[in-house]
This record gives sequence, C-alpha cells and structure tokens, in this order.
Amino acid sequence: MANAPDQTSLFVDRFGPHPAYATEVHLETSGRIDRLVSTHCCFCGQQCGINLKVRDNAVVGFEPREDFPFNEGKLCPKGVKRYLQGMHPDRLLSAFERDDSSPSGFRPMTYERAVERVAAEIDRIQREHGPDAFAVLSGASLTTEKTYLMGKFARVCLKTRYIDYNGRLCMVSAGAGNKKAFGIDRAANPWSDIPKAEVVWIAGANVAECAPITTSYVWQARENGARIVVVDPRITPIARTCDLFLPVKPGRDIALFNGVLQLMIENDWIDGDFIERHTVGFDAVAEHVREWTPRRTAEVTGISEKAIRKAAEWWGQASTSFLLHARGIEHHTHGVQNVLGAINMVLASGRIGREGCGYATITGQANGQGGREHGQKCDQLPGWRDIENDEHRSYIASVWDVEPETIPHSGVDAYEIFRKIEAGEIRGLLSICFNPKVSLPDNSFVTRMLEKLDFFVAIDFFLSETAQHADIVLPGSLHEEDEGTVTQIEGRVIKINKAVDPPGDARQDWRIVQDIAHALGRPHGFSFESPREIFDELRIASRGGVADYSGITYEKIQKQNGVFWPCPGDDHPGTPRLFEADSWNPVAKGSGPFYFPDGKARMNVAPYTPPAEDVDDEYPLMLTTGRVVSQFLSGTQTRRIGPLVDQYPEPLCEMHPRLAEALGIRTGDPVIVESRRGTMRLPAIVVSTIRPDTVFIPYHWPGARSANQLTVSAQDPISKIPEYKVCAVRIRKEA
Repeated sequence: MANAPDQTSLFVDRFGPHPAYATEVHLETSGRIDRLVSTHCCFCGQQCGINLKVRDNAVVGFEPREDFPFNEGKLCPKGVKRYLQGMHPDRLLSAFERDDSSPSGFRPMTYERAVERVAAEIDRIQREHGPDAFAVLSGASLTTEKTYLMGKFARVCLKTRYIDYNGRLCMVSAGAGNKKAFGIDRAANPWSDIPKAEVVWIAGANVAECAPITTSYVWQARENGARIVVVDPRITPIARTCDLFLPVKPGRDIALFNGVLQLMIENDWIDGDFIERHTVGFDAVAEHVREWTPRRTAEVTGISEKAIRKAAEWWGQASTSFLLHARGIEHHTHGVQNVLGAINMVLASGRIGREGCGYATITGQANGQGGREHGQKCDQLPGWRDIENDEHRSYIASVWDVEPETIPHSGVDAYEIFRKIEAGEIRGLLSICFNPKVSLPDNSFVTRMLEKLDFFVAIDFFLSETAQHADIVLPGSLHEEDEGTVTQIEGRVIKINKAVDPPGDARQDWRIVQDIAHALGRPHGFSFESPREIFDELRIASRGGVADYSGITYEKIQKQNGVFWPCPGDDHPGTPRLFEADSWNPVAKGSGPFYFPDGKARMNVAPYTPPAEDVDDEYPLMLTTGRVVSQFLSGTQTRRIGPLVDQYPEPLCEMHPRLAEALGIRTGDPVIVESRRGTMRLPAIVVSTIRPDTVFIPYHWPGARSANQLTVSAQDPISKIPEYKVCAVRIRKEA
C-alpha cells in the first residue's frame, strides 16, 4: 500500500480550510433546543449519565443528569466537552477508497459500491486462501449489541477463527485472574460499597485522571474515616490525598502483594474461618509467600520496610475494606499473577461478598465489561462461554441456527493477528473501533503489517491513523447516533439512547456489518432491523451462561436505571453485589457463593517474575506509560476536541528532579528517549511526583509523538496483554 496521506488533506476539498480541532465556536450551546436526550458519556467505563442537547439533528451541548446514581450529575473534562466532536469537519460523511494518484491518497465513492468491493475482496481472499485468511479486529467501546454481532459475523458469516478486540490491551489480565480465582469476571461490588470501607487500597490506578468520578467515592470513604493506600510509581492526584503512598518499582507489584500477605499470616490478620469454608489453595499460597519477608519485599519493590508493615497492618486489621486496581498492575508480562496476588489479599481477609467489603477492577473503555462477555474475544462465545466447550458450542449453534461443527475454534490475540499477517497466514482485515497503529506496542511493526495486507477495510467515524492505511473506509456511527446497551464499571447494564441520525452517507455500524454479510451472499442470521432485536437474541444466547443477561430488557433498564448482571429471569432484580450467600449462581447451585462447582474461591500461588525487559547499563531507566485526564486511549476523538487539546496539547516526558539534574535537563527542554525499538523526541517536565529511576509518557498521540514507538511487544503468557507499564530506555538532552 502507498504511504498514508496527511489526515487534513482528505477533507479540505469537501469542507475548505478548517481548524485542527473543534472549539465552542462551532456550536452555540445557548438558545433553542429541539429536545434533551438522557444517555451516557461515550468515553471511559464509568459511563456517567449525561443529558445531550439536540438542535437540527446536531448535539449542541449538555446538561448534568442527576438521576443516574453512579455520577449524580458529576462529569470529568472529557464528559463536559464530548459533545464538541459531533460537528467536527473531519467527520466521515461518505465512503472512501484508496487512490494513490490523488493528493489525499483517497477518493470518495458511494456507500453501495464500497460495500460491494469489500464483499468482493473478502470473497476473493477466502476463496484463494481459506476462511482464516481474513481477520476481524473489534472494539470494547462498541455497544454490547455490536460486540455480539461482530463475534457472530466473524464465526457465522466469515467462518474465520481470527477475531479479537482492543480489550486485549485493557481488561484481559483482570479477566483471567478473576476467572481463576472466582470463576466469574466482574466487579464484585457496586461503588456504593466504597464509602463504607475502613481501608481502600488502590493499586496501579490513576483514579483521578482515568476514572475521575470514582475519586468521589474514595473521598467519601476518607470523609467517613477510611485510610486510603495507593500503590504506584508516580504520586498521582489520588495519591496526593492518600494516607499511605507505596512508590513501587514498575513491574514489582506481585512482590508487594506477597509480602503483605506474609505479614498478614505471620500476625494472624487473616480470617481462618472464611478461608476454611470458602476457599481452596491457601496452604500452598501460605508456603509460597513465607519467603517474602519485609526485607526481601523492600529490596524488590523499592518500598521501605516500615511502609510495607504499615500497609499490612492497616489492611489486615480492618473490619471492612475495598481493593481497586487497574492497568498499572495488569499491563505486564505477569499481569495475571499481579491480579491473583491482589485477590489473595482479599480472600485471606475474608472481606468480600458483603456490604462495605469488596474488590473490583476499574474498567477502562466505555464497554470494557460488556465488550468482553458476548463473543468477540478469540476464545469466547456469548454469555462468557468457552468456544472449546462442546456443550457451549452446541447451545450457541442452536441460537444461531447453524451446526456446531461449523463454528470455528479458538483464534489468537490481537497482537498475534499482526504476527500472522507477517507470516502470510492472514491476508485481509476488517477493523472497527480499534486504532492499533497508535495503541499497540512497537507500533512501527504494526504499521508495516497494515501495509503488507492484501486488503484492509476500516469502519470508523473519523479517519484514524490506522484507517489511513485502509483500501476502503466505511463511515460508521458516533455513540449518540445509535442506541444499545453497555455494561459499566460496576457490572450495571445501562442503555445508550439515540440522540441524532448519522450525517451524510454514514451508517450505524450494525447496519454496515449486515450490509457486508448480504453483499457476500451470506445473509443467514444478519437481518436484524434494530439494536433491540439484536439484544433480544443476545439475551437468549446468554441464558444459562455465567454472564446471563436473559432477564434484562430495555424496559427494565429504564425502570431500574440499570440492571446488574447476572439477571437470569424476568422477575430477577439483578445482582449488584456478587458472592453474597443467597445470590443466584448457576455454577455452584447453592453449594457456595463462588462460581465453581464446590462454591469455593481459588487462592492461587502467584510467583514473582521480573519485567520482560529490565534496566541495564545501556538502557538504565524504566519507562511507564498511561493516560492524562483530558485525553482518551488513542485520542481519535479527544484530539479533535479543542478545549481538551488545550488542556494537554502534546506528550511530555515526566522525570524526577534528581534525574533531571544528573542529565542537565530542565522543564521544557527537548529530550530524546530511546528504547531498543525506537526513538522519540518530546519536551521534558520535571516533577517530584515520580520515582527517580522511572520516566512517564502518556500514549494518546500518533506518529513521531507516539509513546508506543518505544514500548515492548512482550505479552503475558495467559492473558496476552502487552507489557506497556515497563520497558528499558535511556534519555539525553537534545543537543
């Protein structure tokens, strides 16, 4: 493929010169509005309630939505400014095909012709190279209806086993750890339990910037007398108001969890009765952590023995507690082990399955929870079923009206799909809601693989950096241009309400996917007339599975302001708190609260292993990456919203004053950051809120400003999540 065009040039002929991003000048938020639509924010997994102002089929502003119990009208900067993206001049209003003779690299085409060409190329590639030669990459910010449809589309229409999603970069270590320990993958508690805890432990979660409204719950706990413990290499905003900060070296979290558990056991700060009645595997875990003395734990983690002892005492002696974690402990080659270590601390305390006592993963993407439950993962069928389980395959085949043997078997993770492109096994790709050129590690490799494809089609509403490499771009829909459900951070299924129609020739994503199926001459199962029809089939497909949505309807969601799954029947209210003694459980069937046949949770030995790439004389510093409050993921949306760009316009390299002094660097100086994979030039910012042996770069920008030029593609062997949170780098001041 030819090199991708400059993004702006594609749209100049259609719109004339335009600003690089939207500002309030584009939309007047005062005066007449046609209607107010109650819905939810389009960004992170909190899914805060919001009211959108609509005028002349455009979202022109917002009002606080105080009736939704999670955020009660509060919004972060992204939520406040989200409405500005809708009228951005970069919005795709027609289909495009690659045209190397055009200055922009693309030319517009009719939607119908674009779909015909997509179908023809899929058919050609699969006839010449087999069904598995075409792959699908989907996303966890899609509605659950769309994620369900994408899994069905890959397996029924394309008959390919190669489908995965960008939740592979987000939640899968937590999911794997939860499955191993609890038999179910969902936040165990509603956030309303956080203020009732005596100790709140936050590990690897920049709450104030990545899940800002969760800060309110933590502060409510603090106001009620709770002690707040924060574990992070950086003094994040939430850490500035905590009671105990543990500045862990990147990649050493499991050593801390093991060390704390060792002290809990040594001092009898454990719930022996709970362990005996409700867990399996404690003795092996206790034997393993015996070697994690405070001295050894301090040496490995970089945290003082005194602080480790205090953390163990506070956690061990509390009567109620809540542990939260996020990508900081999950983005590692041992991310699953980190999660299991955290869960071991919770289970040993016995503080789970009751009010004020809980455990949860902070979901990153808008539908990070629902997007990993209903079939778009490489090894999964709807209802959180196992694609290699014959009983599960037979049930889903009956719902889809196909033979079980026609459903493909497990595929591979998202990054491995690119390795298979390199090997020539995958020749074509369809992507939706995924920008891997920015979000995957070692992204120069990803770029080469996008250019290697025989055919690439992207469904998107803006021309993302990845879509710039496509042969065909199909104009999809924004969050507010469709309806459907998502499952937010607590496990609460909520309803997204349509506010406006897609503009121009853009289409709702589920319609595009079905149009491709029909153009292929493979329409079976793809004649839905609405998201409601898709959801009704999803309810049947999930029935009896661990992620059972069968008792959830659009009407029940509206009546209850969200329904917590599992919800196995029309008369079932949903399950806000998991693992309570009387809660519904299709696996244990009354034998216990956890989702194994004996009803007992599993405590798992979680050995410490160092990062895949540690520091040495050549690359003596650790790089960790993450988010800032005004940007979101690969920035496809937020980098087009002017006030958010103004708040943090470019990536900066955070470093400690001691490191900066040693290198002769001041804030604002351009620095060169090098890893074994790439080199990046960016301004420095000298802060006292980071370890002296660590630097931090946010990852929301593309091209020369992309932090993922530097990151390593090493992956957790279980979850296949990449190790974004630590790699070795060196830094010098630009001459």
